Amino acid sequence: MKTQKASMRSHLMLATVLCTAALASTAANAANCSGFVFGRDSAAVQSALASAVQTVASFGAGLGNAMWATIVDANGTVCLVVNTGGGGGAVESIWLGSRVISAQKASTANAFSLSAGSSGTAIALSTANLYTAVQPGGSLFGLQASNPVDVAVAYAGAFYNYGNGVFDPMVGQVIGGVNVFGGGLAIYSPTGVRLGAIGVSGDSSCTDHAVAWMTRHTLGLDYVPGGVSPNHDDNIIYDITSQTGQMPGVSAGGFGHPHCFSADKENAVLAALPLTRKLAK
Repeated sequence: MKTQKASMRSHLMLATVLCTAALASTAANAANCSGFVFGRDSAAVQSALASAVQTVASFGAGLGNAMWATIVDANGTVCLVVNTGGGGGAVESIWLGSRVISAQKASTANAFSLSAGSSGTAIALSTANLYTAVQPGGSLFGLQASNPVDVAVAYAGAFYNYGNGVFDPMVGQVIGGVNVFGGGLAIYSPTGVRLGAIGVSGDSSCTDHAVAWMTRHTLGLDYVPGGVSPNHDDNIIYDITSQTGQMPGVSAGGFGHPHCFSADKENAVLAALPLTRKLAK
């Protein structure tokens, strides 16, 4: 009996040590995220996210849902995951599927945006900008299947740490995935260097984009070097019009995103979004 009790204590101690080591390793990975700098932490992102959700909801646009946000660094490594639904484990008050979608959106915006001074065209492409080009017949049709989500990363770990900042099980891992509707934006330094990206999910894709935009602005990470929108940034473009025989409609500029619910309310939100910051000279 004593031997059994001693063995149980030994196993419990080992489990505790392994658990502590795993959490410490996860936190260390998050702290070392090369793309998320200037002292911004999980609490700052969660606060900015919550404020953005309230602002967009005040227009009556979207569903008013709680939201997830994921930040990845320039290499696509997940730095942190937060939500406005009550923290880690509050999965009954928020769309659970949107946790992985938020990470997928961040991965996409990071993967298809460039820094100022790059050898290619220095533009940022939001996930909203990709919608039209990936439709059947579009120039990027099939892109959404090109970089699958790593499901072993997406669904690993304990659910009670989902959205728990640097302790979310995705942190320190590369999630991958390509998402082609609103909610993913690259994040930039004052000199236009791509630091990574933010992905937001949990409501309509139009609302997700607006919330991501406001969150990025609040965090001071929107020094966008260029883009395909009329303002030469990565904002959503509502230029899809109906055409006979084309059920999804046609985007005049080729980078359009459809309205989700009320066009009037979504246009009002778009008009209220802050301008991106100018690059430091």
